[in-house]
Amino acid sequence: MKKESLLVIALLTLLSFGGNAQTTQPKGKLFIIGGGKRSGALIDRMITEAGLSKTDYVAILPLASEEPDSAYYFAKQQFEKAGLKTVNFNFTAVKSLSNIAVDSIAKAKLIYLPGGDQIRFMSLLSGTQIKEAITEAYFNGSMVAGTSAGAAVMSKEMITGNELLHTDYESTAQSIEGENIEIKEGLGLLPMAIIDQHFLIRSRHNRLLSVVVEYPAKKAIGIDESTAILVKNGWAEVVGDSQVLVYKNPTKSKSLQNHKLGARGILLDIYLPGEKFAL
Repeated sequence: MKKESLLVIALLTLLSFGGNAQTTQPKGKLFIIGGGKRSGALIDRMITEAGLSKTDYVAILPLASEEPDSAYYFAKQQFEKAGLKTVNFNFTAVKSLSNIAVDSIAKAKLIYLPGGDQIRFMSLLSGTQIKEAITEAYFNGSMVAGTSAGAAVMSKEMITGNELLHTDYESTAQSIEGENIEIKEGLGLLPMAIIDQHFLIRSRHNRLLSVVVEYPAKKAIGIDESTAILVKNGWAEVVGDSQVLVYKNPTKSKSLQNHKLGARGILLDIYLPGEKFAL
């Protein structure tokens, strides 16, 4: 084969890989709220970043709640106050959504996930096309926003809130132990980090320290109440009233003794509203 032909093939191969790499980058944004009260300014920033007009609708998926109708009612208040339409995309294991509804989720400019139980949310999504619809919307340029459980599901490795070694539920882990913090699969929209919520007000440091030791390739991000991170273009900006803490384990340090975890060189950054950090 001539050298010219080999060069052409090599060039086409490089262009092909380059094109594929571009298509894997999401065009959308994430607005991840740590729970608690949501100020008008927080909601306004979400709406502005989502690029919503009065003719657009907000797709609300209250699946995490045991009382989804109530969760939808309270979630829609602030959006309707801003003059926006909302649609309740609730479904159960018995009553599924139509293909038209799934398509409407994929085409929504803003998908909002209220709080509740993240395990319930992901369990209801299992075997449906909803997860793919949310991912499609995000990669095509839409915003996916969530609070509390709706924040936890953004990660690929999702904190469930349960402990494997201590089955009685506590709002925060009482120790830093190996193989204790239960992790399940989330939406995977934020693959480079693991999210925890209600962080400072519930003092969830032990939980996230355990996670960053056992998942050292990830940033462990704790978002306080009434606070969010706006994720776009590989950066996260803190929005709201409180702080965001980011734990990192750059040397992948880990030691274990009688279930207790040890590590060296763990890094902690504390970010204030308006500050940004790279993902």
